Amino acid sequence: MNWQGLELSILGPACLAGLIVLSTHVPLGQQVLARGIIFIDLAIAQVAALGVIVAQYFGMDEQGYGVEIAAAVAALAGGALLTYTDRKMPEHQEPLIGTLFVLAATGSLLLLANNPHGSEHLKDLLVGQILWVSVHQLVPVAILSGALLAVMWWQRARLGGPLFYAVFALAITASVQLVGVYLVFASLIVPALATTGATGVRRMAAAYAVGIGGYVLGLVLSALLDLPSGAMIVWTLAGCGIVGRVALALGGGRAASSPAPASS
Repeated sequence: MNWQGLELSILGPACLAGLIVLSTHVPLGQQVLARGIIFIDLAIAQVAALGVIVAQYFGMDEQGYGVEIAAAVAALAGGALLTYTDRKMPEHQEPLIGTLFVLAATGSLLLLANNPHGSEHLKDLLVGQILWVSVHQLVPVAILSGALLAVMWWQRARLGGPLFYAVFALAITASVQLVGVYLVFASLIVPALATTGATGVRRMAAAYAVGIGGYVLGLVLSALLDLPSGAMIVWTLAGCGIVGRVALALGGGRAASSPAPASS
């Protein structure tokens, strides 16, 4: 094992990145699950990644704000499109989300086809480079996440339609460049799925515990075993999700996959 990989200077910012991502993704993931639009996160994350690739295709500095603005514009455009389709064709929303994901994914492949470093760029966007984030990168993401959390709390009873898609798109944009598309999906869905059946503060606390446990354990194992951090965290999130679901069931929380029938 690579014990030298357990350096606070590396794992510290990475853990902070995970906490920032989870701060918005845990409550948003519960809404996604409740709305039945499970793959919206993959679609919007892929659209944001396409925005990054388009910006780099036209020569923008990958560390500059131009790339972040391009990703945000692309994600907001995707959110606006899904808002429109949700109103006009709600019965076809899930297949339309899947179509948007496929178009964004293949568009990225087409733009990177003649780039000698294309496969590397694509891998970074999919699995992320969370171990190499810096505190400087985290500051604007933390500010944006704090603002989005404030909006979600303020409009918690009315977070629907265009506002939901806008908040969702901005949260995804902020996280996809830190942790990658796959980890964005896992951060949204796994804690929410693991805690279905629980309610209120208990569910939120359990979901955050699953997320934090998955990130910390994944980062430590990836450093010790010298394995890709993003992929490892996805697996440890899943493991913590299973443990969290069993713990809720043993603790008396309802962990059934379907709600009890309402009395007439």
